[in-house]
Amino acid sequence: MPEFDLIARIHARAATRRDVLLGIGDDAAILRVPPDRDLVVAMDTLNSGVHFPEDTAPADIGWKALAVNLSDLAAMAATPAWCTLSLSLPQPDAAWVDGFLDGFLALATQHEVALVGGDTTRGPLSICVTAHGLVDPRGALRRKGARVGDDVWVTGTLGDAAGALRQWQAGGAFDPALRARLDRPTPRVAAGRALAGIAGACIDVSDGLLADLGHVCRASRVGAVLDVDALPASDALRCAFDRETVRVLQSAGGDDYELCFTAPKTARLALESALFACDVPATRIGRITAEAVVIQLHDADGAAWSPPRRGYEHFGS
Repeated sequence: MPEFDLIARIHARAATRRDVLLGIGDDAAILRVPPDRDLVVAMDTLNSGVHFPEDTAPADIGWKALAVNLSDLAAMAATPAWCTLSLSLPQPDAAWVDGFLDGFLALATQHEVALVGGDTTRGPLSICVTAHGLVDPRGALRRKGARVGDDVWVTGTLGDAAGALRQWQAGGAFDPALRARLDRPTPRVAAGRALAGIAGACIDVSDGLLADLGHVCRASRVGAVLDVDALPASDALRCAFDRETVRVLQSAGGDDYELCFTAPKTARLALESALFACDVPATRIGRITAEAVVIQLHDADGAAWSPPRRGYEHFGS
């Protein structure tokens, strides 16, 4: 399939929006940003064998490629609007592209995201998406808003995706519920918007809870104390692994794409009400301390606990 036939195939399936003045087919897109909103831009690259197992279905790769970017927008309290897609393929496989678009555009439709451009090239399987969102200038969430005494919260459950990856690496049977969390994470877009004006700082959990909360602590010049046994776990994760392994997967596993955020104790009722309204569970897992960039963990009995590593390192050994 020639490159421009591939682009035409993508163009034929891409939806549009009224604020897309010029989309796929020209040298660049022209988009109209409302005068009362700021533009939020996020970009993530997914490489085969690094960010998803080689046997992942094309539709799941498509879903995840967009989901991880929408998760970044969610952490900023932004509403998704547009995206671009850069696709590197070993060969122009029409069936693979159609499957990829099934997943990618299904999620795009859920969040009214228009695919407005991108690039296609020959090379190792790699997908790069840039997502654009809109946010009220007064309500954008950032990493630097954590304050001493704030509660630390997390949405959903932690460790499922890391558990699925561990099962895949072991080469044995895997739990379908865990694999679904690895292949098709849920970007917490509605929760991010609900947290605007309530949460102090926010980040999405991609490289592991401790690694990502560490970014918040660094930006805010604070520390944190967490109860490792308070971390929310799914029934599937608890059934698949022993207690110590569950702790490690939850605290350092990554690929959860849940939101970790901080808020004053006085905001507890408002937080619970806001997240209940968008049907997203959240759990209070610790508090912010004055000891800069130090994250301490203890178990339910108060004993100190630490995982063998604190999260995924992109260029680690």
